[in-house]
Amino acid sequence: MSNIEKAISSFRGNFNCAQSVFSSYATQNGIDRETALKLATGFGGGMGRMQNTCGAVSGAFMVIGLRYGMGESGDTEARDKTYEVVREFTNRFQKIHGSINCKELLGCEISTLEGREYYDQNDFFEKKCLEYVKDSAKILEDIL
Repeated sequence: MSNIEKAISSFRGNFNCAQSVFSSYATQNGIDRETALKLATGFGGGMGRMQNTCGAVSGAFMVIGLRYGMGESGDTEARDKTYEVVREFTNRFQKIHGSINCKELLGCEISTLEGREYYDQNDFFEKKCLEYVKDSAKILEDIL
């Protein structure tokens, strides 16, 4: 199963967007799936359902950090590489979807009961969020 398929399967398996993207790449980068799922939990719904940066995007940023990140003090080359790849990811995601902000992407308030009902009634899980998860994984496949 590809990482893209893993991300989709995780999302459909009741894990949030950040968990789905991050856990799909974590084991290849030295983190077991359960730890990855726990680490990424708070990033779903735009960080704790506050609708800031899309969780699928945050999950991708964590994957990029695992691959290129700064692991020792003074490794500015690794930091700069990470920032460069994060910007590249962001540009590609924004080119497809217009934003990386959860609230802008969904156009509703999932932090409220009414907003979550609207989300459910309009099947945004399949029509929007699943696409963000899938596209995040596709972009990662291309840039890693």
